[in-house]
Amino acid sequence: MLIVAAWLFGAIAEDVLTQDPLTIVDARFSAWLHGHTFSSLTRVMLLITRVHSVLGVTVMTLAVSAYLWIKRLRFWVLKLLLAVFGGMLLNFLLKHVFARQRPRFDDPLLTLNTYSFPSGHTMMATVFYGTLCVLVASRVRHWRWRVVAIAVAGFMILLVGFSRIYLGAHYLSDVLAAMAEGLAWLAFSLVAVGKLQRRRTGKQE
Repeated sequence: MLIVAAWLFGAIAEDVLTQDPLTIVDARFSAWLHGHTFSSLTRVMLLITRVHSVLGVTVMTLAVSAYLWIKRLRFWVLKLLLAVFGGMLLNFLLKHVFARQRPRFDDPLLTLNTYSFPSGHTMMATVFYGTLCVLVASRVRHWRWRVVAIAVAGFMILLVGFSRIYLGAHYLSDVLAAMAEGLAWLAFSLVAVGKLQRRRTGKQE
C-alpha cells in the first residue's frame, strides 16, 4: 500500500506541476460544484469541514488515544499519534513545496490564504479514520464487521474530501493526492510501529 499510494501521489503531483489535463478537470469540476450549491447542503459541508479541522482532529485523536491507553493498547496509541500528527507535519511541508493557489471565485463560500495542494483536511481524515479502520479490522473476527469498518472509514474520508471541493477550498486533485498521501503515511506509520512492537515483544520473551 505504501508503494502504490506513494506512486499515485507522485503521478497526481506531476500532473499538477505540468498542468496536464487533470488540472482542466479540476477547474471544470470546481466551477460546476460552485454553480450548484444550496444553503442546506452548504451548512452540512461547513459543519463537516469544521469538525475535521486541525483542532477538531486533534481533539478526536487525543480522546481516542486516551481510550486506547486505558484499554492498555499502548502501541495503537503510538500508531494513531504518529499517523495523525506526523501526517499533519508532512502535509504542511508538502503544501509549501508545491505552493499551489486555491480555487478562486467571485462569491466564495470560504476564503483561505494558505496553499491548496494537498488537502490537509482530507489527509487528516484519511490517517485518522484509516487507523481506526485497521484497529477495528485487526480486533474483530467476523469478516462482515471488517467490511463495515472499511465502508465507514471510506465514507467519512470521501465525505470530508467532497466537503472541501464543494466549499471551494480545494481542487479534485488536491483531495485525491491527499488520500494517496494519507494512505502512504498510514502504511509507513503502521509498519514502523509494528516493527518496534515486534522488537519489544521479542525482548520480553
